[in-house]
Amino acid sequence: MKIKPLHNNVLVEPLSEEEKGSKTKSGIFIPDTVDKEKPDQGKVASVGEGKRDKDGKLIPMSVKKGDKIVFTKYSLDEIKVEGKKYYIISEDNILAVIE
Repeated sequence: MKIKPLHNNVLVEPLSEEEKGSKTKSGIFIPDTVDKEKPDQGKVASVGEGKRDKDGKLIPMSVKKGDKIVFTKYSLDEIKVEGKKYYIISEDNILAVIE
């Protein structure tokens, strides 16, 4: 199954705790329950075409497939596709691209 987000929505694959770097130098993983206010991280799996301005002109997306991003946790919709968890979020709720 293939999912294509509409408008300025982004399909995000959440990063594992290891990929997020939430492991201490001594090898202990810090669970996300320690700090619920912290933004989450993920990898862009697919993007919509963008949103339109008041004149109908298409504003292209500022992220692309494969980008690692930081986004707000409270602005997402969680879905499962073939047993794998994904988030659908608005581009407006993406805080940064991790380079």
